[in-house]
Amino acid sequence: MNKIRKGDQVIVLTGRDKGKRGTVTLRVDEDHVVVDGINMVKKHVKPNPMKGTTGGVIDKTMPIHQSNVAIFNAATGKADRVGAKILADGKKVRVYKSSGEEIKA
Repeated sequence: MNKIRKGDQVIVLTGRDKGKRGTVTLRVDEDHVVVDGINMVKKHVKPNPMKGTTGGVIDKTMPIHQSNVAIFNAATGKADRVGAKILADGKKVRVYKSSGEEIKA
């Protein structure tokens, strides 16, 4: 089970974007996530008349390793770790480690 999923509010723990918050828009692979507004880079693109794109410098969001982000707990206003708990009906859910309450996604 992935501890950080698409749509989660996360906070960046390390790097040049430390302390910034954003929403996970994509899981690239098992270890990397794309968070909108985080890890922005300038990319130089060539024009492609076949696709109708113009060239220039664009801002692009790059993936960030999931160990460098933590889920944001709105109740405490801080970053929190994620654990797993099995409910009485056998369903496995994610919970905040600090309080033990279920993460609503």
